[in-house]
Amino acid sequence: MAKIAFILLCHKDPDAIIKQAQSLTAVGDYMSIHFDARANPEHYQKIRDALKDNDHVTFAAKRIKCGWGEWSLVQATLNAVEAAVDAFPRATHFYMLSGDCMAIKSAEYAHELLDRRECDYIESFDYFDSDWIKTGWKEERLIYRHWFNERTQKRRFYWMFEAQKRLGITRDIPEDIEVMIGSQWWCLRRRTIEWILDFVKRRKDVMRFFRTTWIPDETFFQTIVRHLVPAHEIESRTLTFLMFSDYGMPVTFYNDHYDLLLSQDFLFARKISPDATELRRRLGVLYSSDGQRFQISNEGRSLYKFLTEKGRIGRRFASRFWEKESSLGRERELLIIVCKKWHVAKRLLERIRQMTNIPCIEYLFNEDSCPLPDLGGIQSTMGKRHRHRRALMRMLFDYYDTDRLIVCMDPANLDLLEDFGRDRSLTRILEIECHFSDEYLIGHAMRVGLAGDRTPPETIQRLLPTVRNDMTHESDRIRDANFENFLRVREVDPTDVSARAISEFLTVPQDKAHEILSHDHLYAD
Repeated sequence: MAKIAFILLCHKDPDAIIKQAQSLTAVGDYMSIHFDARANPEHYQKIRDALKDNDHVTFAAKRIKCGWGEWSLVQATLNAVEAAVDAFPRATHFYMLSGDCMAIKSAEYAHELLDRRECDYIESFDYFDSDWIKTGWKEERLIYRHWFNERTQKRRFYWMFEAQKRLGITRDIPEDIEVMIGSQWWCLRRRTIEWILDFVKRRKDVMRFFRTTWIPDETFFQTIVRHLVPAHEIESRTLTFLMFSDYGMPVTFYNDHYDLLLSQDFLFARKISPDATELRRRLGVLYSSDGQRFQISNEGRSLYKFLTEKGRIGRRFASRFWEKESSLGRERELLIIVCKKWHVAKRLLERIRQMTNIPCIEYLFNEDSCPLPDLGGIQSTMGKRHRHRRALMRMLFDYYDTDRLIVCMDPANLDLLEDFGRDRSLTRILEIECHFSDEYLIGHAMRVGLAGDRTPPETIQRLLPTVRNDMTHESDRIRDANFENFLRVREVDPTDVSARAISEFLTVPQDKAHEILSHDHLYAD
């Protein structure tokens, strides 16, 4: 009879991870956990302490700092797989999961399905001939070397790509390897896993190649399995149910999706909302239940497509992205830097980007030219960004696969600050108070159309007090709003005072905050 060793990659929500491990191992299955080395060490220790007496749980011997699109995700998976192979000799199958996945069938059903056929379940489509990649780079992922993370080191990532392209520096795919692509959520037999680990030790050339490809978690296992296993023993599908919106983002499941999920021809589903407590409770007890019968209709994707295309906004199966009241997520932190001098905020943002792994976005609600990923059009105009502000922010959190995000806003955006400040997520606001010289105020008046090149000097002089008072008024309104997590940095403050505010805002040690502030010309005009 099948026994599953779950390979769990996770980076947050220790309580949910503990419950997930207890639920899946209660019926005799196993779990090997890799907890991101970038994540909170106290969360990792909490998981270890809670599961230390569970002999069906093991941990990757070495934890990796993971980043989206990097080789680190594959290496973390390999580390967890190696731990599982050593710890669980009776495991017959190895099933890849994330912390957002939950079982939508019983263990009894899952074991029967795996016993039914001697095969590996992994999406494995021809990289070049299939249409698995809908838009964006294809060949470029492979023939160029990618050393930097596209999301956290965007400038270096694209600079290195352009440099290789201009110089004609490309590389060949290993001759005997046919690159495949597919979902990273697979279920492989023990024999296949052992073959993969042996291949990893033998084929250093293939390992070198994949280490610098872009998004290798969609190609590495998919390619190696196809290289090692006969085609008739591969079922090119995933056993994890997931859907994507028109904007290319994973659809999140809520309390009212229980019946829908159980009727799909899959064993697990991703992503289950952290706020869907009732759904999580019901699915948590489902895996260990006996005698459950499942009526498979498999209409999930077509039903979702039909309802969203019709624009139905309701309770059952409806899209939550566009509801005005939709939350960014209780577990998420939105960090907002407010500064009238945009160049000062951008300098500070660049220092934070260099010193931390928190994704940083500039004045997305003020500058049309603010660099943003393609989110299906919602980011295309300033009007759409303001109208669908929460949806936009949720999609950015999902795009960067993060629970912490920093954005810049102008002090005039009090409505945005109040909206995000009321959200169930944790919102921190850091106001940077700068000195405004007459020269700066004149330049500002010209930029916003209050004055021009031909405006008489005496008119400008009469205008300056009004402009200065307007900026003071914007700052006063923010303070009068009494935001719960409001901090302030002033140009006139000593570095130690500013560092304490930065430390609290970013929740980093004060010495790190001092490093962030060590910019010789932070406030220069």
